[in-house]
Amino acid sequence: MNSSRPDKVTNLADPLSEVVPSSDRRTLDEESFKRLIAIERKRTERSKSPFVLMLLETANHRGAEKDRSALERVLSALLCSSRDTDVVGWYKEGVTVGAMFTGLVVSDCNTILNTILNRVSSTLRDELTFDQFNQVSISLHFFPDDWDHDDSGRPSNPALYPDLLGNSKSKRPLLILKRTLDILGSALLTILCAPVGLVIALAIKMTSKGPVLFRQQRVGQFGRSFTFLKFRSMYVNNDHEVHKEYVTKLISEKAAARSGEDGTKIYKLTNDKRVTKVGMFLRRTSLDELPQFLNVLMGDMSLVGPRPPIPYELAAYQTWHRRRLLEVKPGITGLWQVAGRSRVDFDQMVRLDLRYATSWTPWLDLKILMRTPLAVIRGSGAY
Repeated sequence: MNSSRPDKVTNLADPLSEVVPSSDRRTLDEESFKRLIAIERKRTERSKSPFVLMLLETANHRGAEKDRSALERVLSALLCSSRDTDVVGWYKEGVTVGAMFTGLVVSDCNTILNTILNRVSSTLRDELTFDQFNQVSISLHFFPDDWDHDDSGRPSNPALYPDLLGNSKSKRPLLILKRTLDILGSALLTILCAPVGLVIALAIKMTSKGPVLFRQQRVGQFGRSFTFLKFRSMYVNNDHEVHKEYVTKLISEKAAARSGEDGTKIYKLTNDKRVTKVGMFLRRTSLDELPQFLNVLMGDMSLVGPRPPIPYELAAYQTWHRRRLLEVKPGITGLWQVAGRSRVDFDQMVRLDLRYATSWTPWLDLKILMRTPLAVIRGSGAY
């Protein structure tokens, strides 16, 4: 039997105790099982109690009749030997069996996986023939998973997000429409804003040393890294630790709100000495964001969506904060920009992003885009 495991996993006391008779339980179909994976992820976000997803399939993955028969025996064995709090069903109908071990107590990651693997292996040896047992492949997937920032364009462990990847397929026509609007809109705005961009470039070069464009690694949808573009608004070779320290405290709710010019609370660095005089104007008018139309054309961003975080910001995220990067691409403007901007704290910003992600329609994008110029003119929350 083959087994594969993630690099980092955890420990539970006795994952296969408290069993109930299989007659009292049923095998979940693929749709129901994947829906429960999504529910369990959200439960983990609240409770911080992790879970392990186990996937079992035969070596050839063809779904032949004899393979399905063996997998059905695997299902039966898991139903008989797992706890009533665990979930067993089809991860992929007729091809892959799934089991979720929930309510785990975390202390030593290798122990929990070894415990699960050893107990399941022992159970399957009793239920399967020698040849069937040797054909079964087991993989174990721990949630919360580590996000490795790469260019794959998917979560670091896609097995834990089948519902999101499936939703992308079902929403393909709408996503094609969104992408079409992104390309047409960003191309048109790039052309229209070219004269303004040229003036800004000259102003930056004449008032401070350094490049016109500021390039920075940001984290996009599913944790994929990309090069984020802005007009440079700071002096070169400045210390980024100031921002890193503040934003880390902001995410952990340890940063005190600052007072804006009108006495309102501001959740952003103000009077930042690293910002040039031209940069202060660019930030207040959001003109420093114009180069991001190129990010949209390259497909890394959308016109509308959550703002993409810096890697050290993502490192400070709680698990539930990550959801703002899962369902939609990051954007230049979004619900946060037109509804609150820097006047709302980080958790409120994330909730606005999640509201957008779950209720997104092309019409909502158009409404946000139409409200953006007024938000820019007012400069509310821009620093």
